[in-house]
Amino acid sequence: MENEFTHFNEEGRARMVDVSEKGITDRIATAQAKVLLQPATLKLIKEGQIKKGDVFAVAQVAGICGAKKTWDIIPMCHPLMLAGIDISFTDNPVPDSESGLCSIGITASVKVTGKTGVEMEALTAVSTAALTIYDMCKAVDRGMIITNIGLTYKAGGKSGVYSRELPENGK
Repeated sequence: MENEFTHFNEEGRARMVDVSEKGITDRIATAQAKVLLQPATLKLIKEGQIKKGDVFAVAQVAGICGAKKTWDIIPMCHPLMLAGIDISFTDNPVPDSESGLCSIGITASVKVTGKTGVEMEALTAVSTAALTIYDMCKAVDRGMIITNIGLTYKAGGKSGVYSRELPENGK
């Protein structure tokens, strides 16, 4: 009987999946994350008043670097020659009625032509961008919350298309 868990060998130990027999296809994945923060913190970001610099520019570069290094920090991910990475930010300056926090949405789309998908790269990109926002703003807002990290779209490969929407503002 063949082991149904793809990342375990016959002895039950972890292994990297062999993708050598898979076909090369165009693959794309999109992930999102959200950073909840004080309205005053978002105002400082938008006005360029955070002392560490341009928060969105640094977070964007960090997210790209995170996607490129996914294989280095997630043990079973394959190193991939990524074809494209795009990261965008949307801000919602209207505070949530319950928490009083506003939000920054982060979206990353990652593309590759290869034998395995880029879901983990997209998730790593948004996570790294969110952590960078936290790092750059923690001096003024230690209460920021990183939430709603999830895959929202993937296409390519044998499993086909996957799509979903994530909840708003951590609800």
